[in-house]
Amino acid sequence: MIIRYLSNTENCQICGGKLEYFNSGRKLTCVQCGKKEIANISCLNGHYVCDECHGKGLFDTVKEYVLASKSKNPFEITEYLMSQDNIPMLGCENAWIASGALMTALRNEGTIKVTNRQIIEAMNRTKRQAIGGYCGLTGVCGISPAIGSCFSVILGASCPKNQETATTMKVVGKIVNAIADQTGPCCCKNFVRTALSEAILLVNKYLNVSLPSPSGAIICTHSARHPHGCRESKCSYFKASETS
Repeated sequence: MIIRYLSNTENCQICGGKLEYFNSGRKLTCVQCGKKEIANISCLNGHYVCDECHGKGLFDTVKEYVLASKSKNPFEITEYLMSQDNIPMLGCENAWIASGALMTALRNEGTIKVTNRQIIEAMNRTKRQAIGGYCGLTGVCGISPAIGSCFSVILGASCPKNQETATTMKVVGKIVNAIADQTGPCCCKNFVRTALSEAILLVNKYLNVSLPSPSGAIICTHSARHPHGCRESKCSYFKASETS
């Protein structure tokens, strides 16, 4: 089942109400699956939806699209997926898109061998570490490990490894720093674009692969959907007429 949000602001997917963020975690019950867990976000009407239910069905949607894509441009892939109505404005579904798009572009470019199995592996790793709201709760946006997972899979990084793991960590550090300059408030669409812009430089540096940049200026079409208020002129992807 693919969840479609009830309002264009994409706040609570049950009632459309505003979300409330708690400084301390509370024991909440998912209104869709009944799972009880400690969490930091619910709507003002008390509705809580766990991460698994938040993106119900979308992981397979993203996976199927990227595996079928022939594009060598990760921005082309991400912009198409992020424009779909069932992809939320904010949420770690955007991180799945980032890892899937980068791996798919590398596969299609062909300099290094990337298999469909590796694409799925990178996306699965992303899903395990990308958690909704944790950009603010721990300082690590899920899009950072999304890019890191791509390098880890390709380099074969793991705890016992040396340079492979060091390189992956350096990549994630670069992505975190790039994203940090785009906060206030956080925006998953911006973070995906910012992370990929940095990632294509890192792919060239560490993997000796040249991936294409956007074919033209990216103009965001999601400004009005942002539940916390778009950064507007502070964002390089904003176009003033978008909110008019």
